[in-house]
Amino acid sequence: MEQGRVVVVTGASGGIGRAAAREFGARGDRVALLARGEKGLKAASAEVGQAGGQVLALPVDVSDYQAVDAAAQQVEDSFGPIDVWVNDAFTSIFAPFTDIEPEEFDRVTSVTYLGYVHGTRAALNRMLQRDRGAIVQVGSALAYRGIPLQTAYCGAKHAIQGFTESLRCELLHSKSNVHVTMVQMPGVNTPQFDWVLSRLPRKAQPVAPIYQPEIPAKAVIYAADHPRRREYWVGGSTVGTLVANKFAPGLLDRYLARTGFQSQQGEQPRDPDQPANLWVAADDTEGKDFGAHGRFDRKATARSPQLWASQHHGLLGAAAAAVAAAGLAALARKR
Repeated sequence: MEQGRVVVVTGASGGIGRAAAREFGARGDRVALLARGEKGLKAASAEVGQAGGQVLALPVDVSDYQAVDAAAQQVEDSFGPIDVWVNDAFTSIFAPFTDIEPEEFDRVTSVTYLGYVHGTRAALNRMLQRDRGAIVQVGSALAYRGIPLQTAYCGAKHAIQGFTESLRCELLHSKSNVHVTMVQMPGVNTPQFDWVLSRLPRKAQPVAPIYQPEIPAKAVIYAADHPRRREYWVGGSTVGTLVANKFAPGLLDRYLARTGFQSQQGEQPRDPDQPANLWVAADDTEGKDFGAHGRFDRKATARSPQLWASQHHGLLGAAAAAVAAAGLAALARKR
């Protein structure tokens, strides 16, 4: 496991990005944090430093390619060549499609999809000439399976999936030693449900089961260490969703039409003054740091046996083969 690398994490002021930045710092990596919210960046910087990493915080709106590329250059000027780039920054809207204004939909697409494109290009501008590096795209089960009330976010995640697949083929064609991988996430206990623009009558919530952000963060670190694998799935719910969508998408359409509105809302009414980070960072408008965790600590789990299985599929495959061989041998002895 290589340590002391130069790592860039976008969306590092909260949620999965912040938890991942902490994990990289604990390994002794030099970590650059990119996000809009300066209060969140300041707090995240302190956590990475306390964990043992060197840190550089850069306020950046990832929808602006020139700003992202300039930040990448500043990272290399300060820390040296970038080894790992993690794309995680996003924004979203909880609302039926017809309640979203066109300029709002454009903004989600610019940040959540084009932000990944911009980060990837800035990384490749530097990695390709050195013929080494890893790019990790923080994805979602929603990159494959769209759900109601999240048309803008699901569309962006689908776009990231297609973009990443195309890019991976190009890198393979050129026999590049730069690798891109994607980590598909489940519902996670992050602050997004209190700062994403919402037009729902009740407070937004992730679809259960809910995982603590440290679980996806560990998956991001693993993917950065093993970027040759095309994709990782985190959480049993992600596996179940993607398998069901592959074999019974029409049935899943009807199921989500029946349950998707209710399951994404809690019992309490939405606060009409809730902050929204669509145009401006929520931590700056609210004057506070939201942290990595959301308000679902009591409901969230900090374990994922499926993640371990995903990371040890070779070992599990060998064990399954051994069990099968033993069974065949026992059957042969009986005969």
